[in-house]
Amino acid sequence: MTVGLFCLEGKMQVLRLRELLKLSGLSKSTIYARIKEGDFPKPIRLGPRSIGWFQHDIESWLESRRQE
Repeated sequence: MTVGLFCLEGKMQVLRLRELLKLSGLSKSTIYARIKEGDFPKPIRLGPRSIGWFQHDIESWLESRRQE
């Protein structure tokens, strides 16, 4: 069941980079530059060589961009 844009049955979902690129429309270098500037949600570590972003963090960031 979809609730809001990203919530699936109340569970937190994690986006990997490929999904994030499609959703945000930003390039990989832009995402990392904005993380460094503090203008984009920081990723979470999923394993020794993998990261992801909580969908609710990205949804909130996109919503804040829409309001600007």
